[in-house]
Amino acid sequence: MVKKKTVMKYFVKAIWVFNWFNSCGFTELVPVVGSRWDMERFGMITVNSPRKADVLFIAGFQTPKSMKRAQKIYEQMPDPKFVLALGSCPITGGMYWDSYNTVKKLEDYLPVTMYIPGCPPRPEAVFDAVFKIVQHVHGMPDE
Repeated sequence: MVKKKTVMKYFVKAIWVFNWFNSCGFTELVPVVGSRWDMERFGMITVNSPRKADVLFIAGFQTPKSMKRAQKIYEQMPDPKFVLALGSCPITGGMYWDSYNTVKKLEDYLPVTMYIPGCPPRPEAVFDAVFKIVQHVHGMPDE
């Protein structure tokens, strides 16, 4: 019987991404989607269901209510799964850090794989993080 991680290593040519953006979070990823960088050319494909996703992008400030939904999305993703926090808002709360209703530490709610700092983060940083995820999957031991 072929093991799941072995199969994953051979078929990972593209990372399937599910986006979870609040407030201005989408505008942080617009340069990555645009024609200059074209995320699909670099192996990032957005999907419409968390059940198909490898990576969860979280951007924009988060509230406890939105984190409940993000946790449900994370639970629906198949293993191995990764969470990338884009920008300063998911990392520290951003400019809303002193609000009572802003999540300051995303890792208290989800296991964050990588943080990509900046407001907005540079497209090069996003591509570098995705490349590191591909390297990590190729380096995973067989089950």
